Amino acid sequence: MSTEFRGKTHIDIYDRVMREEWAQRFGVSEERLRKAVTMVGSRITSVAAYLDRPAS
Repeated sequence: MSTEFRGKTHIDIYDRVMREEWAQRFGVSEERLRKAVTMVGSRITSVAAYLDRPAS
């Protein structure tokens, strides 16, 4: 993951680069990432738990 995203606690789902980076990191489509954020909010740890993926 690029240094730009280290230390972040939330995913900005409106930022295309961040959305692509996190979708790739979690191994899911951008649509699945959007749904996860809609369901549990944008906190990275919450999204990771929802997707059953590690947050780091």
